[in-house]
Amino acid sequence: MTFSFTLTATNGHARAGAFSTPHGVVETPAFMPVGTLATVKALDPAELHATGAQMLLANAYHLHLRPGEDVVRRLGGLHRFMGWDGPLLTDSGGFQVFSLETLRTIDEEGVEFRSHIDGSRRYFTPESVMRIERDLGADVIMQFDHVTPGQSDLAAARDAAERSIRWLARCQAEMERLENTPRAADTAQEMPSAQALFPIVQGGTHTALRLEMAAQIAEMHDWRGYAIGGLSVGEEKPLMYEVLDAMDQALPPAHPRYLMGVGYPEDLLEGIRRGVDLFDCVAPTRMGRNGTAFTATGRVNVRRAELRDDASPLDPTCDCPTCRRFSRGYLRHLFVADEMLGPRLLSLHNVHFLISLVRAARAAVLSGSFTAFADRWLDLYFHSPPPSAP
Repeated sequence: MTFSFTLTATNGHARAGAFSTPHGVVETPAFMPVGTLATVKALDPAELHATGAQMLLANAYHLHLRPGEDVVRRLGGLHRFMGWDGPLLTDSGGFQVFSLETLRTIDEEGVEFRSHIDGSRRYFTPESVMRIERDLGADVIMQFDHVTPGQSDLAAARDAAERSIRWLARCQAEMERLENTPRAADTAQEMPSAQALFPIVQGGTHTALRLEMAAQIAEMHDWRGYAIGGLSVGEEKPLMYEVLDAMDQALPPAHPRYLMGVGYPEDLLEGIRRGVDLFDCVAPTRMGRNGTAFTATGRVNVRRAELRDDASPLDPTCDCPTCRRFSRGYLRHLFVADEMLGPRLLSLHNVHFLISLVRAARAAVLSGSFTAFADRWLDLYFHSPPPSAP
């Protein structure tokens, strides 16, 4: 199976579709749990399958630093390495490299940076990142791009966005070269030969610049999908939604749209409302490890003292294993006692919660009721009394 995208239904600007990859079909819209280091923190791949997860994300920057893409390649590629048989996407590491600030130097050729692990000097170019992602072997790979903070002025945003397009051309050329080069012979298993390179539209919160960049990228090649990067990096949410409104009109409708690094419940629904198909975010597991859970009536911090004697489930509307089997009082106990089961159970719940939300949104698109569904859901989420209130 190669790559294709079928648009099944629309409701307003919201879309339901099917993205076919060599490792299976992803029904969109879809939320991708983040497995930065080839693991979604605290969760087993079998548990992720049980939540309904269809596609996972891993990070080229982190896997390059450890264990190294050569190790992953020799062990059969990322799918076999991490025990996940569904579709995989690797981010190029652009966000991580540019987040290092004082530890990196940028020029037109690429970025020199120091490893956040051991301080060793590294150098990323569009070509070297494509080789890393080729060795990792994910289905979808991201271009190496120049990421700027959400508050960047127009000049800085333009400089980064235009460099990202120049680097995209180099990524594409290197991918074409690699596709015509035999893979290394030291792999434990044949790795997939087909990979889809997604370009990334940058431009900060400057809508006209984003439109210009999107048009240039679409003219370069018939890409398998398009990513929207550089959002949820410090800008106000209304500005993010304004950019997404523009991207909905600018990006070719026959291909999936991927909003990078965005995954809070409200942002998922507002993104779907604006034509986004794929999302990822570390929030569900990061918040779970810190004792915070998403629920249909808002966030719950399970460390709160008033939950000590609470025998009710974390979220009565949720059918995940955490909510089916354990009380709020027990979850609070796990965190107060510093038991590792607590972060695991909350991470599992949060991932399940977001995947279930997006699955319900897809059903609403198919039934033609998405706007009413989203408005009703968001009203309950933001305006319900605290869970502990009488």
